[in-house]
Amino acid sequence: MIKVEEKLFQNRYRVDAGRPHIEIRNADICQHSCTSKPCTVCCPAACYTREGDGRVTLITDGCLECGTCRIICNEHGNVDWHYPRGGYGVLFKFG
Repeated sequence: MIKVEEKLFQNRYRVDAGRPHIEIRNADICQHSCTSKPCTVCCPAACYTREGDGRVTLITDGCLECGTCRIICNEHGNVDWHYPRGGYGVLFKFG
C-alpha cells in the first residue's frame, strides 16, 4: 500500500524566488491572538511550522495550492493567498 507522503513526494514544485503566493499578513496575530494555530496541523504540505515561542513560520516551497490555510484561518483572516504566476508552483505528476 502506498502512503500519501510517497505520492506527494512525486510532485514537483517550481519556486518563484522572491514572489511567494502565500503570506502571513500580521505575524503578531499568529503569535498572540491565535491560540490553536490550526494551519500548523491542517496544511497537507506542512508549509506552516509552530515555533517554540508561539510564532508561526511559513515556507511556501512544496505548497499544494489547496487553499486549506485560507479556510482554516478564516477567523483571523491573516493569510494573503493567490495562485502562483504561470509556470510556477506545484506540478502534479498524476494530474
